[in-house]
Amino acid sequence: MARKRKSIGADSSADEINVTPLMDIVFIMLIFFIVTSTFVKEPGAEITRPEAVTAKEKKFASILVAVDSENNIWIDKDKVPLEAVRGQVEQLKAENPKGTAVVQVDARADSRYLVEVVNQVRAAGVGDIAVSTDPKS
Repeated sequence: MARKRKSIGADSSADEINVTPLMDIVFIMLIFFIVTSTFVKEPGAEITRPEAVTAKEKKFASILVAVDSENNIWIDKDKVPLEAVRGQVEQLKAENPKGTAVVQVDARADSRYLVEVVNQVRAAGVGDIAVSTDPKS
């Protein structure tokens, strides 16, 4: 029987750890977290929210509509006419079917615009709508 001799400096790759599967798993996890993460959306206008005693915190709203002090309506940093709110919200709802909506209305805006925007958002098929306020101190 012949014996194989292991020479020094021959094939030392058997002693190394293969990290390729580990790197694959890390990249897959990174892609998963990027795809499933929720990013903070800004309405596109500076809003002074009204105060409310019964304000409750609500997180993870995917549709954000704002009405500024001059009664301009903003969705995703774009100024939108009242007639186009429903179409814009329907597009955002198609991207995230389980999404909820938050309407931010400036304290100096006409309350008619709050009602109209909420009606348009509800007509777009979003059932969970909140109005953003500041807690009264």
